[in-house]
Amino acid sequence: MPVTFAGQLARVLLAMTLIAAPCLAGAAATAERELGNGLRIVVKPDRRAPVAVVMTWYRVGSIDEVNGVTGVAHVLEHMMFKGTPATATGEYSRIIAAAGGRDNAFTSNDFTGYFAVLQKSGLELVLRLEADRMANLVLAPEEFAKEIRVVMEERRWRTEDRPRSLLYEQLMATALTAHPYRNPVIGWMNDLENMRVEDAREFYRRWYTPNNAVLVVVGDVEPQEVFALAEKYFGPIPARALPPRKPQEEPEQRGLKRITVKAPAEQPFVIMTFRAPPLRDPEKDWEPYALKMLAAVLSGDDAARLDRSLVREQRVASGADASYDGIARGPDFFFLSAIPSEGRSAADVEQGLRSEMAKIIDAGVTEEELNRAKAQAISSEVYQRDSMMFQARVIGVLETTGLSHRTAEVQLRKLREVTAEQVREVARKYFRDDILTIAYLDPQPVKDKPAAKPPSGLRHAQ
Repeated sequence: MPVTFAGQLARVLLAMTLIAAPCLAGAAATAERELGNGLRIVVKPDRRAPVAVVMTWYRVGSIDEVNGVTGVAHVLEHMMFKGTPATATGEYSRIIAAAGGRDNAFTSNDFTGYFAVLQKSGLELVLRLEADRMANLVLAPEEFAKEIRVVMEERRWRTEDRPRSLLYEQLMATALTAHPYRNPVIGWMNDLENMRVEDAREFYRRWYTPNNAVLVVVGDVEPQEVFALAEKYFGPIPARALPPRKPQEEPEQRGLKRITVKAPAEQPFVIMTFRAPPLRDPEKDWEPYALKMLAAVLSGDDAARLDRSLVREQRVASGADASYDGIARGPDFFFLSAIPSEGRSAADVEQGLRSEMAKIIDAGVTEEELNRAKAQAISSEVYQRDSMMFQARVIGVLETTGLSHRTAEVQLRKLREVTAEQVREVARKYFRDDILTIAYLDPQPVKDKPAAKPPSGLRHAQ
């Protein structure tokens, strides 16, 4: 699925959370605490290496922006590295690197996160720096003027020069009528061109407060020590009243939507997206788990349906994919995409995707392929659990999207309980033209030019 870095990251993290499992050998259960100012702290000891992963998550993303300032959440993420009265511009990363660590940040539709990975002795250092920029960020006009140019160049590099990313951006702007998810996380170029430092300052004032944040620490740490250090550095920061979050329900879609995007590209591309429900109640919901397994049946491995049928047997596509996130603060979607083989058209692969969907609706899936998809999903998750960063990300994504990280075991159990009939039922219910949006990439001649390079000054990922 062609998406920006933020979208890619969000998809990886959100997909993984659906199959998050209990603790593995070497990792203990999580410990939690909430400070008087509302900061939530989740600590998960893992003794396998003398390392600490420290992640500060803010429950704010592009979903919280308004028209005219799209992209401000991501711009502010960049500005968070521009210093405080106690830490000069760019000094945060230099301090972390000097301590033998690494740091970065990311922005998505639903959240913004900052992380540092370093030797456990650096825990206090990171918490001091994070608390300082939560409360004392300096948003200097001259630094903002520099950074907004970096972000605009980043938009050109990540989206405007990448035809599939451009197609995805237009797809979401078409699939949604009113919900903020219709806007790109990086923002529309006109909004970036007209953004002012006051926009970032107001966004920071509204949302960067301890009662809108979650501190996640995973590694060779003692929970009580983390709690004490968090109290020391974050505890004095006063809570602020958050702006009311009004319901943002997307109006009902009432028919097929179709767009064609012309852009310089080597080959056509097709994306089909169906409106689908996100996970809201991990114990009672069943459709999100069935949709997750449906995506795995279609494209979970080399033996999955799309690759076997469209790529190897019919040779109508050179690649095909299905995906479903399942966890989001707003509306969710089930995606199908494909690249036509040489001599085949976008219409050919659309028909191929529709044919595979019809087969599942008519005949369902076999127990064998469902069990294979479950095994593939779970084995992939177990492998990922070896990463402390993965563990911290799972906790942060769940906590910032309104689902407790303690529901991870429930989610794994519910995923294992999905039946073949449930997979067929969600296919019947959600593979309908009335809730479908289709986007075609119409390739235009590609001019000879050097390969695009990351913009100068780009340090932190969207």
